[in-house]
Amino acid sequence: MTRLEELRHSGTHAGTLVGPPRPRPPDAHHRPRRVAMLSVHTSPLHQPGTGDAGGMNVYVVELAKRLATLGIEVEIFTRATSAALPPSVELAPGVLVRHVTAGPYEGIAKEDLPAQLCAFAHGVTQAWAGRQPGHYDLVHSHYWLSGHVGRLAAERWGVPLVHAMHTLAKVKNASLAEGDTSEPAARVVGESQVVRAADRLIANTQKEAEELLRHYDADTGRVAVVHPGVNLERFRPGARGVQAGRAVARSRLGLPQDALIPLFVGRVQPLKAPDVLLRAVARLLQERPRLRERIVVPVVGGPSGSGLAEPEGLRKLAARLGISDVVLFRPPVGQDRLADWYRAASVLVMPSHSESFGLVAVEAQACGTPVIAAEVGGLPVAVRDGVSGVLVPGHDPADYARVLAGFADDPARSARMSEAAVRHARSFGWARAAAATADVYTAALLRRGRGSRAVGEGQLH
Repeated sequence: MTRLEELRHSGTHAGTLVGPPRPRPPDAHHRPRRVAMLSVHTSPLHQPGTGDAGGMNVYVVELAKRLATLGIEVEIFTRATSAALPPSVELAPGVLVRHVTAGPYEGIAKEDLPAQLCAFAHGVTQAWAGRQPGHYDLVHSHYWLSGHVGRLAAERWGVPLVHAMHTLAKVKNASLAEGDTSEPAARVVGESQVVRAADRLIANTQKEAEELLRHYDADTGRVAVVHPGVNLERFRPGARGVQAGRAVARSRLGLPQDALIPLFVGRVQPLKAPDVLLRAVARLLQERPRLRERIVVPVVGGPSGSGLAEPEGLRKLAARLGISDVVLFRPPVGQDRLADWYRAASVLVMPSHSESFGLVAVEAQACGTPVIAAEVGGLPVAVRDGVSGVLVPGHDPADYARVLAGFADDPARSARMSEAAVRHARSFGWARAAAATADVYTAALLRRGRGSRAVGEGQLH
C-alpha cells in the first residue's frame, strides 16, 4: 500500500497523525511551556479582508489565545510595518506579539519578502539572545516564508519545528483563475525545503494532507490533520434565534427585510472569484428581471494579491454587467460587525478557485447562514453539501445562478438549512482545534526527546 493509500484509509480526523497507528498521546504535563509562533508576512493585529490579511490572521490569533488558556505561552513574531509600532504588544493574557524590523516598513509586496528573511531571522534570534537556554520549547511557523525562518530558529535553539502551510503553491497553480498570476518556482522549492525540515506538518483537512504527500513527498508520520476552528462566542445566531437575528442584523445594516441577500466576504482577488458571484447575479436578473426589486449583493472586503493591480476592477465589472444598482461594496469590518453581515445574509457565496479550508464558510454557518461554495480544497469539509449549504463543481456562473434561483424560489430553504448550518459549525470550535494542536506539539517534543525537560521545569513563568 502506498503512503497516499495509507492516508486515505487511515480515517484521519482533527489531531490525528497520518500513517500507521500511533500510541495514545501523552497527557497535558508533556506539553510545551512556551512557543515561538512565526507569521512573517501578515500581522495578527491587522484587519482581515484586505492586503495580505485574511483567514490566516484569524487562525493565528484564535489559536494563540486558546493555547494560552491551556497553559502554553505564545510569542508571535511578525514583520513590523510601521516605525511607530512598539516592539511588543500583549494581544491577550499569555499571548505576546513581537514586531521585527526586516526591510522597509511600507511599500513591500509579499513577493519581495524572501529577500528580507535573513533580516527577520536575525530579529527573531536577537529576541532570544540573553534568554536562558530553553526559553522556547518549540517553533510553530505559518506559511512558507515563516517556515524558512522557523527552520533556522528551531535548529539554532535545538527545538522542534511545527509548520502549517495554509496554502500550497502547486495546488494554487493547478487551479488559477483567469488572469491570475502563478506562484513562482522559488516558492515551490521553498515549500519543499520546509516540508523536509519540519518535525510535524499541520494540515487543515485530509485532502490537504494528501496534497502534501502527493506534491511534496511529505513523510506520513509527520503529517497531522487539525481542522481550524471558529469563535463560537462571536459567530452565533441572534439571541432570539436565526430568523429574529437576521431581522435585527438587517435593521442595523440598513438592508431590506424581504430581500434576497447573497453575500461575499473576503479579499477581493481572482483567487476568491467574487466576479463569479457578480456574473451569476447578472445572469439571474436576465432570466428574472422582477427579482431586481428585492435582491441586494454585498461585497465585504478589500483588494488583495493580484487584485491590487486594479482595485476598482470589480466595480467596473458590476457596471459592465448592469448590476451596479444591486451591488454594495463595503470595506473590511471588525469581527463583531462581520457577524452582523453573516446574520443578515440569505446565503454566503464562496466561489473560490482554491481554499485550504474556508474559515469564512464556517463563520457564516455558525451565525445560521447557509453557504454556496465551490467544491474545492477544504470547502467540502467546511460545508455539508445539501444540509448546511450547496457545493458547486467548477466556477461556471450559470451553475451559481441556478442555485441562487433555488433560494429565490423557495425563501424557506435558507431557514431550513440555517439550523443545520449552526449544528455543523459547532463541531469546529477553537477549543478543540487548540487541544489537537497541543497534542501535535507534544508529539514533536517527544520526537526530539524534550518532553521530560518541559515537565521538569514546571509551570509557565
